[in-house]
Amino acid sequence: MDIARRNNVTVTGNPHGSEVVLAHGFGCDQNMWRSTVPALAREHKVVLFDYVGSGRSDSSAFSEGRYASLDGYARDVVEVCEALDLRDAVFVGHSVSAMIGVLAAGLAPERIGALVMLAPSPRYIDDDGYRGGFSAEDIDELLTSLESNYLGWSAAMAPLIMGNPERPELGEELKNSFCATDPDMARVFARTTFLSDSRDDLRRVKVPTLVLECTDDVIAPREVGAFVHEAIPGSSLVTLEATGHCPHLSAPEATNEALMDFLAGLR
Repeated sequence: MDIARRNNVTVTGNPHGSEVVLAHGFGCDQNMWRSTVPALAREHKVVLFDYVGSGRSDSSAFSEGRYASLDGYARDVVEVCEALDLRDAVFVGHSVSAMIGVLAAGLAPERIGALVMLAPSPRYIDDDGYRGGFSAEDIDELLTSLESNYLGWSAAMAPLIMGNPERPELGEELKNSFCATDPDMARVFARTTFLSDSRDDLRRVKVPTLVLECTDDVIAPREVGAFVHEAIPGSSLVTLEATGHCPHLSAPEATNEALMDFLAGLR
């Protein structure tokens, strides 16, 4: 299989620099990193891609069986890294991609040498002694709404997820991104995302890790950032001066500064 075509892989930046992989979240694509790439491109080789079913990926490669768990997406990440022969790359994952990166690093430790987890959540549903931000009933209603009327769900949820109501164009962009995703594939990815529980995987992380959280995020509240930080030995936690779930769009300067500081510390 042509992995580059399957995942619409793009390579840019400094071909001789250290490697950084940027991975988008649910309902998004690699264009969401457009404010991050210029900050990285001078010193780093930047790899972007779209998960199967998102963006300009090859939708014919979609398999509900493969993508019914985060492992399927993690295997895609590993295959992209193998196709490009990446070594010790820094994997930057937004939202659910943060946990996909954790799984990929476990599958191919020689390929991924550090993690940046942007607005991560290892479990969205509250549990005893754990606050994920949603009850089981909340998630059931969310998935039922998404599956019954995906376009309506996208229009209602995108502004809430993005936050920053004073900048409605950001919510509109996220809505358009959601709406550009095939509803059947989005349904699978949504169930995989919101029903996942990767808390135990955090404790197996062995690479340098930066956790980036926002001051107010309806999808990943600050209790989640604290949990992830505590669960990953030696990780760093930075609270961005940003609100909403997509700080690389709403607050790119703060996001890029934290990312560049982390990368500089890896040298």
